[in-house]
Amino acid sequence: QVQLVESGGGLVQPGGSLRLSCAASGSIFSINYMGWYRQAPGNQRELVAAIRSGDSTNYADSVKGRFTISRDNAKNTVYLQMNSLKPEDTAVYFCNAHLDPYGSRTYYWYWGQGTQVTVSS
Repeated sequence: QVQLVESGGGLVQPGGSLRLSCAASGSIFSINYMGWYRQAPGNQRELVAAIRSGDSTNYADSVKGRFTISRDNAKNTVYLQMNSLKPEDTAVYFCNAHLDPYGSRTYYWYWGQGTQVTVSS
C-alpha cells in the first residue's frame, strides 16, 4: 500500500513563504515523477510544478520564479518552496506521484489528501 502525505500548509500573509513536503511511503520500488497540483474553490485542479527522474522540472507560468520544486530520492520526498506568495495562490495543494511499487516496471498514479494554503492579510 502506497501513501502520500503532505505537510507544511497554513496561513501566510501576502509576500510570505511556505515550504510544502510530500513523503511517499509503503511499497515503493521506483518513482519517475512527482508533482504538486492545486485546486481553489470553483476551479479545476491544476499543475503547479513537477519533477522527473533526472531532475527535470516544469512549472505553471503563474508560479515561475516564485516556486521551486525539489526532491530527496533517499527519503521519497518532494518539496515545494513557495516564495512571494499571493492571495491567488490560495488553494488546497495536492501531491501526485507516478511510481512502480513492486519492481514490475508497471507504474501507477497516486495522490495525497491535500494540504490547505491560505494567503491573506
